[in-house]
Amino acid sequence: MPKNELKDFLDSKVLQYNTIDFIEPDPISVPHRYSLKEDIEIAGFLASTIAWGNRKMITKNGHRMMDLLGNSPFDFVMDHNEYQLEKLEGFVHRTFNSEDFKYFIKALKHLYSNHQGLESIFVNHQTEDSLQPAIHALNEAFFEIPHLNRTRKHVADPLKGSVAKRINMCLRWFVRNDNSGVDLGIWKNISPSKLSCPLDVHSGNVARKLGLLDRKQNDGKALLELDTNLRLLDPNDPVKYDFALFGLGIFEGF
Repeated sequence: MPKNELKDFLDSKVLQYNTIDFIEPDPISVPHRYSLKEDIEIAGFLASTIAWGNRKMITKNGHRMMDLLGNSPFDFVMDHNEYQLEKLEGFVHRTFNSEDFKYFIKALKHLYSNHQGLESIFVNHQTEDSLQPAIHALNEAFFEIPHLNRTRKHVADPLKGSVAKRINMCLRWFVRNDNSGVDLGIWKNISPSKLSCPLDVHSGNVARKLGLLDRKQNDGKALLELDTNLRLLDPNDPVKYDFALFGLGIFEGF
């Protein structure tokens, strides 16, 4: 497909799927519950952390997380005690269990108390054209306090070749604001041009069929290749095409 036809096709799919109807069945509905910036950040970060597997179950468990936090995630993070952490006992989503959940609460408090919060880490460690080094910085800061080794697998590190799909999705939520009402756009000091596509099995397969990705593995090199090609289609907002790749793969079986 010629580049101009491909762009027109994908742009039409973005318009089709990047609508208010996208929110309710998607994990993005979890941070959409809130208006306080810090509540949105914590809700979005936690919901995206468990975003693998069945979309309906991810969304359900994301809302359950918020219920366990008393529907005030920032207050819970900053003011929790050990007794309150015990209320998280029994939560599980696939391999993310209550011990991981408890640590995430402690680590988030550490980030807001000692690193000026999630946004500050990404603003301070962004490069001219990428947020992947900032994801590495998040990983380092997140595990500065004592932790179980098992929990490390739940926060990706691009410097180890990870595509960091879930964090890149979370960053799309926080950075993009195209007035469609889906992405939240609460971070104003990071350009959407630096975002990377949330690459997974579905989006990768669609991208290969469309000629946007040649590499067979879904790894850091594949992410760079996909990002490069999407930025040729729209250098200012390349990750809007995540809606097209997702919709084509999940809803249309492309």
